Amino acid sequence: MDLGLTGRRALVTGGSKGIGLASAKVLAREGCDVVLVSRTQADLARARDEIAKFANVGIEIETLDLSKDDVHQGLVDRHGEIDILVNNAGAIPGGTLADIDQARWRAAWDLKMFGYIGLTRLFYARMAARGRGVIVNIIGAAGERMNAGYIAGSAANAGLMAFTRALGGASPAQGVRVVGINPGPVATGRFETLHRAQAKSLWGDEERWQELVAKLPFGRAATPEEIGNMVAFLASDLSAYTTGTVVTIDGGLANRG
Repeated sequence: MDLGLTGRRALVTGGSKGIGLASAKVLAREGCDVVLVSRTQADLARARDEIAKFANVGIEIETLDLSKDDVHQGLVDRHGEIDILVNNAGAIPGGTLADIDQARWRAAWDLKMFGYIGLTRLFYARMAARGRGVIVNIIGAAGERMNAGYIAGSAANAGLMAFTRALGGASPAQGVRVVGINPGPVATGRFETLHRAQAKSLWGDEERWQELVAKLPFGRAATPEEIGNMVAFLASDLSAYTTGTVVTIDGGLANRG
């Protein structure tokens, strides 16, 4: 399907791997120029080369730690005319309230919660001034299916869901759309690492991690590309009346009894 995105520019945070890279690849296939932002130069260079193999689009990379507020303005100054912002950077650690101390909790939220809010604040102002633009927040299903064993992530995701809905409800007045995606389990490197640790804790054997995956809907996790496809659709004019909503892609887990 042609989503009509040819010639648009998208900036993807956490764009060097996982859901971010998959989203950038789908957008590039649809004809978008892409800006990839991540903390690691080598990963960004590898991602750029992967996209360049199949897409004849502009590809720029920015090596930045988005948990630092002082880098946000420079990023917007260099790429303020983007059409699509995909907020995706962030990896909040698992653990209970007793496990996650104040400093670790704050550091995780500085990247995901306040990173999303800070970039949205700046890019939204540019989009509103032009009367067009789309912001897609990759959040997480733990924000709707609360988990005390992932309490910092559940709390951040619930907050970002509210942020997305509130801003997206008001944004049509400026010609801007703000939407979110709540992925459930997604087959990334981090997903395997977490499940290996869980298998070791349960059975003393991390190699049994795929037994945990077998219990998921359809016997598997989502692929990063399945999330990326939704990013591109929501960013396109085929979804032009969609704003202030969060789409859950979790194989139905949120609705299990």
